[in-house]
Amino acid sequence: MSQSVRTTVSTHSNSRVYAASVIAVALLFSGASLGAQPIPETAPAVVTPTALKDNPTQVLDASLLTDMERLIDTLSDRRVIFVGEHHDRYEDHLNQLAIIQGLHARGKALAIGMEFFQQPFQEFVDAYVEGRIDEAEFLRRTEYFDRWRFDYRLYRPILRFAREQGIPVIALNLESELTRKAGDQGIAGLSEAEQARIPASIDRDDSAYRARLKAVFEQHPPTMRRDFERFLDVQLLWDEGMAERAANYLGEHPERTLVVLSGSGHVEYGQGIPSRLTRRQPVAMAIVLNGRNREPDPAAADFFLYPTRIDLPPAGMLGVSLDTDAKDSGMRIAGFVDGSGAKAAGLEVGDHIVRIGDQQIANYADIRIALLDAEPKHSVAVEVVRPHMLGADESKRFQVKLR
Repeated sequence: MSQSVRTTVSTHSNSRVYAASVIAVALLFSGASLGAQPIPETAPAVVTPTALKDNPTQVLDASLLTDMERLIDTLSDRRVIFVGEHHDRYEDHLNQLAIIQGLHARGKALAIGMEFFQQPFQEFVDAYVEGRIDEAEFLRRTEYFDRWRFDYRLYRPILRFAREQGIPVIALNLESELTRKAGDQGIAGLSEAEQARIPASIDRDDSAYRARLKAVFEQHPPTMRRDFERFLDVQLLWDEGMAERAANYLGEHPERTLVVLSGSGHVEYGQGIPSRLTRRQPVAMAIVLNGRNREPDPAAADFFLYPTRIDLPPAGMLGVSLDTDAKDSGMRIAGFVDGSGAKAAGLEVGDHIVRIGDQQIANYADIRIALLDAEPKHSVAVEVVRPHMLGADESKRFQVKLR
């Protein structure tokens, strides 16, 4: 107790010395030199940032999220509905079908405009929808697998619904011969006859459209970049060509609501097909896009969808690469992929595939059609002609397990 009292008293009697010592130690550990810097009379003012003014943060009111039924109710008063897609995403195509089915159920007289078919083949699209040719003949006549090549099963439910319900399908796109030549020589390089096939009015004055395409062009590897103006010409032909075809159809069929299915890049921000259609036919329209992996920019679309990813069932494959330029009968095998069922069955490079199952093979489309519903691990009968340098060619048959 006496020691405690002594300490207390000592601390009290030397408080000034102790306080000075504490300040000195604090200055020492702070790196300051005693007596080296004058103490400022006042501390600098702290400026609080203005966080609200010009704040770029976007806010999505979760209470405004809705469902497809309400979306379709809203779309019902539009004359044109653009539904953009990622070409290889099945969920995008199922939502396109949902919108078409919903509008049809509400009594709308519809037509479906499709980027995937080219204008010179309209008669064969009509023949399929009207039930005058079957699916296989439709794919051959429209040259689908040569001109588009994405898995036809992605679009099959839409086209079957159109056929079942008698909904016209409009081939929107210009033929690839025109756009390919424009890519090589520019629009100015087209012949007089070719010029007659493209829109007479082409708007090059949209600076935002040009800037967006320039950004896309710059994303290509340097080895794939050639001439931006040629790249722009092709895009303009696609967008103006589809817009003109759609506008003409609307003018000829004022009772129809047109649902346009195309890649998102042709409709986002209204700069591709929509603005060029409006120039020709100023009608009420809406743009619908998949909102995943992008900012919900209201300038890009009127509505964003957030679907669950859905994949097509895997397709059965022979595991071969084909020489599509070969002029002989059948399709010549140019090589095999790893794990090829065809190679394991005994087929060889140079063999000409002439039959798969009951399907005779004359070209690439025939192979795609023959395997359209084939599944992995299933076996198919494959007949080939094996050429020999000496002696007659040999016909051989194999059972190939698809990979």
